[in-house]
Amino acid sequence: MGKLVKLLVGTNKGVFIYTSGEDRRQWNLDGPYLNGWEVYSVFGDSRKGRQRLYAGTSHAAYGATIRVSDDMGKTWTQIVDGPKYTQESGFSLNRIWQIAPGAPSEPDTLYAGVEEAGLFVSRDGGQTWGELDGLTKHPSRPGWFPGAGGMCLHTILVDPHNPRRLWTAMSAVGVFRSEDGGETWETCNQGLARVPTGQPFPEVGYCIHKMACDPSNPNTLYMQEHCGVFKSEDAGSTWYPIEEGLTMREGDSPFGFPICVSQTGDLFLIPLESSEQRTMKDGKMLVYRRNRDEPSWQPVGDVVPEEQRHVSVLRDAMEVDQLDPYGLYFGTTSGEVYCSLDRGVNWMRLPGQLSRIMSVKSWIVDDGHED
Repeated sequence: MGKLVKLLVGTNKGVFIYTSGEDRRQWNLDGPYLNGWEVYSVFGDSRKGRQRLYAGTSHAAYGATIRVSDDMGKTWTQIVDGPKYTQESGFSLNRIWQIAPGAPSEPDTLYAGVEEAGLFVSRDGGQTWGELDGLTKHPSRPGWFPGAGGMCLHTILVDPHNPRRLWTAMSAVGVFRSEDGGETWETCNQGLARVPTGQPFPEVGYCIHKMACDPSNPNTLYMQEHCGVFKSEDAGSTWYPIEEGLTMREGDSPFGFPICVSQTGDLFLIPLESSEQRTMKDGKMLVYRRNRDEPSWQPVGDVVPEEQRHVSVLRDAMEVDQLDPYGLYFGTTSGEVYCSLDRGVNWMRLPGQLSRIMSVKSWIVDDGHED
């Protein structure tokens, strides 16, 4: 049976779905689904033989919800018992920034990262959710401070070999790790560059933009942070910069949002001009690559060489699929989606001009189970 590759694109005006065969040469576009809703997170779940879509939606009038579709987006059901804070907590639920699966040994487990920053878990395939309040009750919580995009928990990583080991990353708070399934948490920010929040809690105040885990070794983590690009080889306990090839002048720190890693250890990111100028430097849309075994980053792909693109790529809008050879994808704030099949060197633009893209996720499904 053949495979279909689906790109699940969350925008500020709904969900769009691209579909292609395994060659990924021709793409069809469907949508928008959930039109009019902001969609910061989309996840396609093929575990236990299901073909289910989850979307984290938000609306200025109706708040934040999780929606589920079992027919590839044609119809959606709102989860009634979704993530919610108690009134006593004093926190508000503004957005669902991330929906992530549990470890392979827990096919009914899902996690949701939200704004205001917190973590929720479902053990029944997304039907009911509960807060892992050991995180929001962490002693450093009075020192948590929002970044420019809000105080969002945007990254959830699960050790594929140990379902009780979790990492979360929050802006502008930092990295936390749990070794007991989310009951207790420790900060993991040693070696990172702290932002000046003015809060008297030195263990937090780190503006993480995105974090990724090396597929071959869950103790190896990579990060795009507000003040640079970092790597950890001890499960986040300590970090060191990996910026060779990214900085143009001494003292500069590379600035950007997404970072992702392939099954073969290729790391990718798209640098921006600076924190103040959050757009492509000189309008050049350059993709940088660094393999885990290489000493420096290289600008491997000039995506649109014939014209300028003064746009940005947001933290969750870059993705690598699981095929061999892999496909690399990203979406821009101006609504364009691009695909590379040769490690980021050459790029094709997918059809359609979408709205502002917040999330791009790949999903491999069986061709015979599409409907």
